[in-house]
Amino acid sequence: MRAFQLVGWQQPPELREVPVPEPGPGQVLVKVGGAGACHSDLHIMEAPGPPPGFATELPFTLGHENAGWVERLGPGVTGFTPGDPVMVYGPWGCGVCANCREGRENYCQKISGQGGGLGGGHDGGMAEYLLVPAARFLIPLGTLDPRQAAPLSDAGLTSYHAVKRSLHLLGPGSTAVVIGVGGLGQMAIQMMRALSAATIVVAVDTDAGKLETAKRMGADDALLSGEEAVTRIKDMTEQQGAQLVLDMVGIDPTLRMAAQVARVLGHLTIVGLGGGALPVNFSSPPHECSVASPYWGSLPELMEVITLAQQQKIKMLVEHFPLERANEAYQLLHDGKIQGRAVITPHP
Repeated sequence: MRAFQLVGWQQPPELREVPVPEPGPGQVLVKVGGAGACHSDLHIMEAPGPPPGFATELPFTLGHENAGWVERLGPGVTGFTPGDPVMVYGPWGCGVCANCREGRENYCQKISGQGGGLGGGHDGGMAEYLLVPAARFLIPLGTLDPRQAAPLSDAGLTSYHAVKRSLHLLGPGSTAVVIGVGGLGQMAIQMMRALSAATIVVAVDTDAGKLETAKRMGADDALLSGEEAVTRIKDMTEQQGAQLVLDMVGIDPTLRMAAQVARVLGHLTIVGLGGGALPVNFSSPPHECSVASPYWGSLPELMEVITLAQQQKIKMLVEHFPLERANEAYQLLHDGKIQGRAVITPHP
């Protein structure tokens, strides 16, 4: 089968021929319908070597945001039949620690919870087939098309979890700011609309086109990034700042802005992997403003995201690319020219 693999650090990935994996006991082989291209992949591609603590061996197949159809079941697997459309939960934990038992395999206490496609010893889904190590990582999609639904497993889940953990702050009259409204930011806006309709949602970005998309997705206001945006947010919140600030970029300028527009007792949540540092002193961020950097979300939360999609309360803007155009998709993503999410479709 064909697989889009990282073969060297700071080198373009290559489309290679590899054997189709055979599912062992408890495993499931999935025919990949869609594999989302994520900024996390760009960080991996551009890294000079494996991230600290990652036991990464090259080559490996990219793609950690996957959906498709059950192809073959390994011995002992029940609950699925070939042809079933499924979403693949991305973080693969040990399954037995306290966090995993609660469905929070993204915070597995024994292994990284990286899952496939992130260099932790498992291949990802930018291939014609994906070997999933346990059936518990599969969630039925029902009527959803795997080619459209794939980004829900990361862009959807990560945004949902980032919003849900702060819902107690988002009552009537509250304000939430989303900095960076690409694929994740667009999902975060929709999650806010679905979970807390009374919240005023402000989108901030450097791209006017993405701001227009954000307004269509439900943002109440859309501001070009800069000091004027900070002033506007402070004015609309009577100089108090926003109850929730989601930084979907995570570079120095966006983190500085996030600290400026957050409020006392609020939440400043860093979702983007831009590598910036948040300036912290006694008065910044504001007093008792909690700062968190969530990683993905739980298995039950992914089930909730799929339910919202089935109810048509959220949708993902998707641009499809065949496997042979995967490098082109990543170049467009790097250049900021993907409006929603690029999805690699190994099976047209």
